[in-house]
This record gives sequence, structure tokens and C-alpha cells, in this order.
Amino acid sequence: MTHVSSAWGDLLVKFSPMMTAPTFENFVALVLGWVLCLGRRTITRVALAGAPWTGDKDFSVFPRFLSRAVWAVEKLTPALVALVLPWLPPVVVVLVDDTLCRKGGPHLWGAGMHHDPLRSTYGRGRVVSFAFGHNWVVVSLWVPLPWNPARGIAIPVAFRLYRQKKRCPPGEYRKRTDLAREALEQVQACLPERRLHLVGDREYACHSLVQRLPNRVGFTGPMPMNAALYDKPKPSRGRGRPRVKGARLPTPAQMAADPRIPWQPVSPVLYGRQVPLLIKTCIALWYSAAGGRPGRVVVTRDPSGRIEDRAYFGTGSTLNEKTPLVEIEPPDASETLTGFSRRWAAEEMHRNTKQHLGLEDPQNGWWRRPSQTPAPRKTPGPQPHATRGANAVNRTVPLIFVTYALVVLRYLAAGDPVADVAKVRLRCPWRRLKREPSFGDMLASARRDLWASAIFAETRPDGASPKNPADVLEWLLAAA
Repeated sequence: MTHVSSAWGDLLVKFSPMMTAPTFENFVALVLGWVLCLGRRTITRVALAGAPWTGDKDFSVFPRFLSRAVWAVEKLTPALVALVLPWLPPVVVVLVDDTLCRKGGPHLWGAGMHHDPLRSTYGRGRVVSFAFGHNWVVVSLWVPLPWNPARGIAIPVAFRLYRQKKRCPPGEYRKRTDLAREALEQVQACLPERRLHLVGDREYACHSLVQRLPNRVGFTGPMPMNAALYDKPKPSRGRGRPRVKGARLPTPAQMAADPRIPWQPVSPVLYGRQVPLLIKTCIALWYSAAGGRPGRVVVTRDPSGRIEDRAYFGTGSTLNEKTPLVEIEPPDASETLTGFSRRWAAEEMHRNTKQHLGLEDPQNGWWRRPSQTPAPRKTPGPQPHATRGANAVNRTVPLIFVTYALVVLRYLAAGDPVADVAKVRLRCPWRRLKREPSFGDMLASARRDLWASAIFAETRPDGASPKNPADVLEWLLAAA
């Protein structure tokens, strides 16, 4: 910790209470090695990139850090939320989504065949594709960028591995929505005095998640055009059970086709810029998904006609848990659309972790048949060896997401967006329209900071002499 800048030290020290001193040293070496590693990020290459902070340790300690060391992934969430807390808006926007990490090898623990959204096509020529790998449910917090508050970035804070029902022991299977609810409850416990607003896609706009949200957690998500909508129930004056829903209302598709309901022109801020849209809106009960919680229904139409009509549903939140759900005021139409557009930050986060940090590269968690033993007959499907590799699988991806979060938080605290954009435009003149730093620029800034603190330190972490030209040249070549 004495060989990193204060910006890195203030972030990394938050994770020291959950580990022993030797384990924390391995954690720091792997995180910094993941930032500095170039090319394919296997555990060995990452440990080699973090050599300035590994000292004289044997490389075998780093795979053991992931497979055998005593530390819990669940304890990463409180530390991450505490680091993100100073950057959060008054109403905390929580994003939930899942991502597929493609893997190879049937002996990899926890892997299976999952829907591949990138290779699947939608619309008239629909093709559904599947890929072998791990499916992770990730809950992240949306943070507005200081240099452009209309745009934001997602910082992951909670992680759950989804396993198929036929691959789980009896009684251990949990749906993605159940995993998302567990992760959300953990985030709620870290923010007991804040209002939260959950944003998810079509898979998470369902009764198993939305109906179980507390009063202080709102929700925004898409809804099908044929969703059954109802009016609020009228007060009951007779005997028997009170009604839970009122009269049937038109579906979003019927609202869009009804000429008696005029289209309203609006220009909400979507993805950092104003977008002209035509909308129809009402307050209704989407009982099959949100139960008796009223929400804002927004039907949108693209004036240019390039995008088909779509519908969205948004509910409000309150800090008073005793407030009846029917009295919570839903957000207006622009807030609903702007809130749902923030979900794209989670998609960008998954892309950045795969392209810049090698989320799919590590192949740990697999099992090799002992030598001189007969090979079993090949059978289709995953063939893990009991729970061999379970710890490594459950810890590697969260460690990568933690590295991503630390790179972003370090840049928010000590980065220079104006200078970094100027460097890119000077080095790449064809990028004259670049106005804001990307995650690649944040990662490059973090690498410059780490190499500068290691190369020009008075005492090097590996004991090399700062006055020996051969040592300095070797470090400069590694940095290049």
C-alpha cells in the first residue's frame, strides 16, 4: 500500500477488514495486476502484471486466493456501496441485469447452456441462439458523471451466479429474479435511509420481483403492449373481501390505436440528449406484475416511424414504510422514460468489463482427470467434478467487477477529463468529435498512475534499485 497513490490507497484500504493481512496483500496484487495486464487475462498473466506488488511470493498463492483463502464475496457489497455513497444522487438508481460469460470445457463448475442475446436476432427473422458459459446477475448503482450529470455510469456492487435447475442440487435452484431480489435486499441494508429506484428489463418486470419491493423502492421497466391494465379499486362499503382491482382499462396497444386519445409531444433526456417522442400516458394497476401498486403507463411512438410503439411502467417510492401503496405518487412520463434509459449504463458496464478487463478470459474452476486413469465415455452437457472449482468460479468474476468499480471511482476522485480527452484527440486526430472520457481512458489513466508510483518511488515494492538503469528499463518495457 505504500507503493500506490493516495487515490488508490484510500479505495483499497476499505477491503482490508474483511481479510487477513496476507490475503489482503494478494487481493491488492490481483486488483492492480488486473488493471496493468495487457492481452488475455489468465490468473498467471494477471499475477505477472502485478509483480511489482507481489514481492517474493510464489505464483501458486494467487489461484489459492480464489479457491481456498478465507474471505466472502458477500462482504464486498458493503465496502463497494460505502465507496460509491458520496457520488450517489438523492434518489439512488439501482440497475439490475444479467450477463453471459462464454466459456469452454465441460468440466467447468457451474457452467451450462444459456440464451445468447448477442447472437440471437429479433423481429421478422427471429433466431434464438445459446452459448455455453456462466450467467451472472449483477446489481449496480447508477452514478451521474461530474462533467455531464445528464449521463451516468454503472458501478457494480452485488453479484449472483445463476445455475440451471437441472444442474442444481434439489432445493438450491433460484430464478434470476430471486437472485436479483436477494442482491437488492443486500444493497438496501447498506442504504437504510435512502429512497431507491430499481430499473430492469422485461425479464425483471414480473411479480416475483416487483410485487415484493418495499415502499421505499420504486420500479421502472418495459411492459408488453397487450398487458392487462386496471383502474384503482373503489372503496368497499359492503361485506366480504374488498376488491383488489377496479374496472378493466385499455391495453397499451389499444391506447396507441385509439384516435380519441391524442398523442402528446415530449422531449425527455434519453442517453444524455433530448429525444423528441409522442406519448400517451395514464395511471393504472398492472396487477399481474405490480399487484395493487399503481404506476405510470407510458406508450411511446417514434415520430420518424423507425421504431415500433413501446410501453413502459413506473412506480413511485416513499421513505414511510407505513404509507399504503395506493397513495404513493407515480413519476411523471418524462421521469419514467429518463429513468428507464439509465438501464443502458449496465449494458455498457458489461461490455467494458469484457473488452477492457477480460471478464470471460479466466478459465479457473475446471477439473482435470488424474493421469493414468481411463477416460470416461463422453456424454453431452457439463460434467463438473462435484464442487471442485466452485470457490474459484464464485470469486473470480466479482473480483473483476470490483476492479472495474475501483477504476471508475479512482477516476471520479482524481481523474482529469479535460486533459485525457485532449490527449486522445491529439494522438488520434480523426476523433475530433470526442468530448468525454470513456472507460478506456479511465483505465489508461489508472495504469499511468500505478506505473508512475511504482517506477519513480524511492523504494520499489520488489526491492529493485531506482538508480539502476537496467531495472528502470525493464519496468518501462513492462509499462509499454
